[in-house]
Amino acid sequence: MPFTPKTDSVLLEASFEDAKLVYRTLHRHLRENLDLMDCELLDDLQCALQEKAQAEGVDIAHHSAWDLWLGNTDIIPCEERVKRREVL
Repeated sequence: MPFTPKTDSVLLEASFEDAKLVYRTLHRHLRENLDLMDCELLDDLQCALQEKAQAEGVDIAHHSAWDLWLGNTDIIPCEERVKRREVL
């Protein structure tokens, strides 16, 4: 996974499997790191992964399908998610 330093940024090239792992890890720790909510890296990573998932026929609006594609093993149905939802 090469990192190429630029003047004001870093160019990152990663496999989709690595990108999924990084996304799952960051997303799992949003509560402890609320700054991630405004992080362009996380937003751009999510958009890239969603684009790839859609190209593979995944309905990203269906949370369980999205979770499964990401490789999450602890998938919680949407009805349960809504019950547990908190304002951050």
